[in-house]
Amino acid sequence: MQSIETLLKACACGALLSAIQIAPAAAYPIAGVEPWHRPAGAPVIREFHKDHAWFVRALHGISQPYPASLHFLENQGAWYTPFNHPGLHGPYDIRGWYHN
Repeated sequence: MQSIETLLKACACGALLSAIQIAPAAAYPIAGVEPWHRPAGAPVIREFHKDHAWFVRALHGISQPYPASLHFLENQGAWYTPFNHPGLHGPYDIRGWYHN
């Protein structure tokens, strides 16, 4: 036998779920559904300019002379890379992203 509290919770959940409105799936192009085909209307980056500030950020916390393994930055495009973003705090922050 169910308690009245459990029954009320179930009714409240049902009411909330029925009130949720779902946006139509065709409203935006979904990239990645067919990885071999770029959807019509998907945004395209035509040019990516890396200025001095971009390189300063990407090389934050690394002292000169820079190792040869960092030459990949010269070919880095506009795609996401975790290399030029802050990572973990504390003892894992070996590049000093969080030190002022």
